Amino acid sequence: MIWVTGEVDGKKYREPFSKGILARSLNVADIGFQKAHDLASEIEMDLIEKDVTEITSFDLAEKIICHLKEHDLKSAKKYMNWRSLRTSQKPLIILIGGASGVGTSSMAFELANRLRLKNLISTDMIREVMRKIVSKELSPVIHKSSFDAYESIRTPSIRIDSVIEGFISHVDVVNVGIEAIIERSVKEGISTIIEGVHIVPGFIKKELTENNNIIIFTLTVDDEEAHKQRFYARCRQPWVKRSLERYMENFDTIRKTQRFLVEQAKIHDSRIINNVDINDTIDIMVSDILEEFGGMDNVEQES
Repeated sequence: MIWVTGEVDGKKYREPFSKGILARSLNVADIGFQKAHDLASEIEMDLIEKDVTEITSFDLAEKIICHLKEHDLKSAKKYMNWRSLRTSQKPLIILIGGASGVGTSSMAFELANRLRLKNLISTDMIREVMRKIVSKELSPVIHKSSFDAYESIRTPSIRIDSVIEGFISHVDVVNVGIEAIIERSVKEGISTIIEGVHIVPGFIKKELTENNNIIIFTLTVDDEEAHKQRFYARCRQPWVKRSLERYMENFDTIRKTQRFLVEQAKIHDSRIINNVDINDTIDIMVSDILEEFGGMDNVEQES
């Protein structure tokens, strides 16, 4: 038995070495499933041959980096950047926005797995909590969907498109909850992914986005027919209770909110990704995150 030791918040821990867990952690190095397992096996055999029964997490990471360098320096750099993220004193806050149907929840789930982040929150869940707190009479807009919120506006503005006005009003309410979660994540030092249609560049307070490790992605599906197919695929799942007919009836307004999200992302220089292929999108997101936040100093093991 090989034991891996380390320290979290001043407390020492000891856990069995796992080749499977090691292989999964190597996903961030972008070396492929088979090569990750081969490399994990290689490291395990090296430890056994050297009669190592206990190794610190730091020494294990150094060994992994040495092995990766023998295969590919670029992959080694990605792994080193990921280690910096995992051990940073500052939490990483990833915000993934996009219109209904573009795949923000799927991408957030895949990204959490790739980066081994445990905290994943949907803005739809934040909205549901707020619906329980705020009555329909007090805030009718929050009790509608993001794409038909304009129907609840009592006095529409003549200066702005009614669909966009309703969407902005909807986002403004949910944004209170989003900012609260970001503030709590920063305070507690917890890395978090927040995804959903309510993530709009420029709507979150600047003091939160400028002073913390926050990165915003805006996902799109540029092709209209491909966007429609996403709804067909989603609604045919037996556990999904949402109505395909309702999405199709509101498809034009959904596309209009996507155009608004893209405009906001361009104004605030936020990353826009046309989410055509899941693997390509995840690779782009991981590369952006590691490049922007991977080389941080003053590291400390994160729980």
